[in-house]
Amino acid sequence: MTSASEQGMPPPANGAAHHETVLEVGTERIARIYAEALLRAAAKKDQADEILEELQALLDEVFKADPQFEAFLASGAVDRKRKAAVLDSVFAGRASDLLLNFLLVLNDHERLDVLHPIVAAYQELLNERAGRIKVQVRSAVPLPDDQKERLREQLRTALHKEPLLETETDPDLLGGLVVRVGDWLYDESVQAQLENIRNQIIARSSYEIQSGRNRFSTAIGN
Repeated sequence: MTSASEQGMPPPANGAAHHETVLEVGTERIARIYAEALLRAAAKKDQADEILEELQALLDEVFKADPQFEAFLASGAVDRKRKAAVLDSVFAGRASDLLLNFLLVLNDHERLDVLHPIVAAYQELLNERAGRIKVQVRSAVPLPDDQKERLREQLRTALHKEPLLETETDPDLLGGLVVRVGDWLYDESVQAQLENIRNQIIARSSYEIQSGRNRFSTAIGN
């Protein structure tokens, strides 16, 4: 039996999506394992925050300034020995020994291509360790500092953690706030309130229509 690809037919879209999801989950799991190992090593040397700063500088300054260097390190076509030599020449004496050794370990295991998710996982783990939590806040207009501080205090009391606000302006909200913490969502925007009113009107209308049908059916039956 010939496969779909042999017949010139494209593979099912849902199969491709599932494959991409599996790859994404696998990458996140691998990134967290390396991030946990790095955080343990950094914590032993009391360098957890310093290592995060170095990792962020690597992504924000080195890779952004020279995307070809990032592509070189992530390439599976480049020999590991060549990459190791370049890492030594670029980072020795400029980065901490711990960070350089970590990059060399990633190179040995051909995992330099997952540096971005590793940094994200390291940041998340460090926040958890320090009792911090990311909070995404969307508002129709930029929040003034005093309102941000009141929101921080409310979240600090509710979550028993130090909230790290990530604010975003979204004029479509019309007013109010949308606050997301992980899977929890608090939506007090004007848009959400209007949608709730709309849903209530639809529900009430549907009930009245159905009630009218029931009365009409009963009248006919009598």
